[in-house]
Amino acid sequence: MSHKEDNEGKKSSHRTNLYASIPRTCLPIVYHPDYNITFMGLEKLHPFDAGKWGKVIHFLKEEQFITDGNIVEAQEATEEDLLVVHTKRYLNRLKWSLVVATITEIPPLLFLPNFLVQRKVLRPLRTQTGGTIMAGKLAVDRGWAINVGGGFHHCSSDRGGGFCAYADITLAIKFLFERVEGISRATIIDLDAHQGNGHERDFLDDRRVFIMDMYNRYIYPGDGYAKRAIKRKVELDWGTEDMEYLQKVELHSEGALNEVRPDVIVYNAGTDILDGDPLGGLSISPQGIIKRDEIVFRAAKRRGIPILMVTSGGYQKKTARIIADSILNLHHQDLIGAEAVEGEGSSSLVTHMMSHPGSAGSKFTAV
Repeated sequence: MSHKEDNEGKKSSHRTNLYASIPRTCLPIVYHPDYNITFMGLEKLHPFDAGKWGKVIHFLKEEQFITDGNIVEAQEATEEDLLVVHTKRYLNRLKWSLVVATITEIPPLLFLPNFLVQRKVLRPLRTQTGGTIMAGKLAVDRGWAINVGGGFHHCSSDRGGGFCAYADITLAIKFLFERVEGISRATIIDLDAHQGNGHERDFLDDRRVFIMDMYNRYIYPGDGYAKRAIKRKVELDWGTEDMEYLQKVELHSEGALNEVRPDVIVYNAGTDILDGDPLGGLSISPQGIIKRDEIVFRAAKRRGIPILMVTSGGYQKKTARIIADSILNLHHQDLIGAEAVEGEGSSSLVTHMMSHPGSAGSKFTAV
């Protein structure tokens, strides 16, 4: 895919470092140590594991799937990058610690000087946001990409919430629409346990974006206005388990991609669907999460559609291990990696998982 030129009649795009050339020797897996939020223990006041992204990378290194030299280092999104979607007024509001404390649901932040809040909380989130934008371009170039962070699906252009301060999903799609030839339609497959009301509000009247959202109907945010943007809505009940869940994932992801063929898929792969998650309210096993990701990647691979995955919510310490195991499984299934080949049909995935439960991988409100 080639970059669009500024003389196409659209407004001239700003200069950004997020679309810089990436060596082919790098896997399209995006991460930076700055993703992790650590500041005097305050991050522990929210159930979110604010260090899970580094743990995912640690596990992938242990399995010798990646090294520091063959993954892509994320760059922080600048204010100019953020203004592609966000209003100036909203970004100015983030200069107030009270606003950030409300969005991140960490009340003591309101007592801290904003320069500390910017450095210790918002900079990590801006770096993850830059990572999602970078991964969008990489997905189109390589066929797939994973940002080990991101997935801030409760944030829209002019408001944040649920630990989401920047609209990284909207930004990644808008960057692609503006800058990459041949990208004019996108599908969001949002399988976090919570409704993705941020990107839904942003794309409410945009016919170029098809949104499938599958979530626990009884939990945050319950945004009825944003639901109008969902083209394929799947509302789940408390305690939904693997068999029902995976059947619905397969049925509706296949249906969504058959209904409209996009130029790119953004897959919000939250792990807060895990049984025991304090916020998600669903009962999906680790093997179920791994198989869910396989279903989505296989559907994309079979159609030859580039896919960008972000990791979004997940509020138990063991979610990092599950994310790593899922990425390893995608590699084992030849769905990602330089040597990835066309996958086989996925019609038997759910049945296979239920008959081979051990085959899927190696040893507040919310995102």
